[in-house]
Amino acid sequence: MIQVYNDEYFMKRALDEAKTAYENGEVPVGAVVVSNNRIIARSHNQTELLTDVTAHAEILALTAASDFIGSKYLKGCTMYITLEPCIMCAGALAWSQIDKIVFGAEDERRGFMRYGKELLHPKTELAYGILEQECSQLMKQFFQNKR
Repeated sequence: MIQVYNDEYFMKRALDEAKTAYENGEVPVGAVVVSNNRIIARSHNQTELLTDVTAHAEILALTAASDFIGSKYLKGCTMYITLEPCIMCAGALAWSQIDKIVFGAEDERRGFMRYGKELLHPKTELAYGILEQECSQLMKQFFQNKR
């Protein structure tokens, strides 16, 4: 069997992380950081577990990727996130100078795109809508169960 490493493949890995968050009672957002077709960091929201409002999947994955690479800059890396980053996470991603960000579902209320792509580093490529339906459905299911 030939394994194809593409945006859909890596977004499925981010969805695996989001499902872990869901199972732990966290808002189901997952993220993976990829370098040279290899996952070097993965995380999911842990704000409840860590009682830390900054413990978003993206922030935790950035820290793990930086530790792995040994640099605060993530040049040559791509982050896959199941939900559009908030402005806090977009700012951290900008400072990391990551090459590419790919997200699944839009976050119309709290997503950074309300303010524009200018929040990211100028050289960061952006793609979205990858497995959007699956990412959105997990979020909807989570909040329906909360009500």
